[in-house]
Amino acid sequence: MHIADLLTADRVACGDPSASKKRVLEQMSKLIAGGQQALNQTEVFDSLIARERLGSTGLGHGVAIPHGRVKNGTETVGAFIQLQTPIDFDAVDGEPVDLLFGLLVPEQSTQEHLELLAQLAEMFSDAQFVSGLRAATSGADLHARLSQWRAPG
Repeated sequence: MHIADLLTADRVACGDPSASKKRVLEQMSKLIAGGQQALNQTEVFDSLIARERLGSTGLGHGVAIPHGRVKNGTETVGAFIQLQTPIDFDAVDGEPVDLLFGLLVPEQSTQEHLELLAQLAEMFSDAQFVSGLRAATSGADLHARLSQWRAPG
């Protein structure tokens, strides 16, 4: 599965005003659950928060990948938020976060989950690509940039 397969334009937010980790995870939950009949926002939020309690998903350099699993999920879903103002996310480098890629996978999809996290980590290690995401001024621009990313090689 490729990152572009996980995102739809309506699950990408540009310039989101969320000002705390809790608020941005609530917004991420809303984006992920939207249009998914098998998911509800509370269930998604609970999954993301449970994972954060194990340790922050803040990668560093202003990027976080909140992710979780759900029992009754039938497909892997992604969402992306670019924040207006960076927030404290307890990232490993102590830097505030302004770019978040949320990922929710069915409980049994362990290998796919790990492979997608590896793809996301690779994507966000590309400084030029991340800079382009920060420069985007619309959800459509963000969606296009995220959908066009391909792993080198």
